Amino acid sequence: MTKNTEDLRQRRAQQPAIDVFDRKILAALAADSSQSYARLGEAVGLSAPAVHERVRRLRQSGAIKGVHAALDGAALGKPLLAFVHVEAAGWGKSERLMQVLRFPEVEEMHSVAGDASVLFKVRTASPQDLEAFLAQIHAVPGVTGTRSYIALSTYLERPVQAGVTDSWPDMPRPE
Repeated sequence: MTKNTEDLRQRRAQQPAIDVFDRKILAALAADSSQSYARLGEAVGLSAPAVHERVRRLRQSGAIKGVHAALDGAALGKPLLAFVHVEAAGWGKSERLMQVLRFPEVEEMHSVAGDASVLFKVRTASPQDLEAFLAQIHAVPGVTGTRSYIALSTYLERPVQAGVTDSWPDMPRPE
């Protein structure tokens, strides 16, 4: 006899879709998260209580993960920005490789498709510090190689953007 388990499965609560006002609020918060609800309301055309409720809902849904200060790497003594592609035998997310995340130089870690397994965004004080970081990576069992790309200049660095591009008016459409 088969037992019906439909009622036992946890159903994910349907989150309301993110609308134009939510996107405006998210964009304003991404630009300056210290704004008051009143100021946000003025910017997006809603009352402060309405903005407060929307921000609460966006936090609850996970659309807003947290509020962070944007720090300047050079001002903190870490002017060298590098992207490190890690090649590993098998899947790159090993327990040992995850230990590298304890280093404050690691800003991001991504599992990627292509010829690398993992991509790190790393900020260090000097090329020698980057070399020491790479030595830690190469000491991880299963790592077969790395490729590092050092940023000479940064033209754009921003958080996730709430806006959506409907089309590119100046770009030719593929036929």
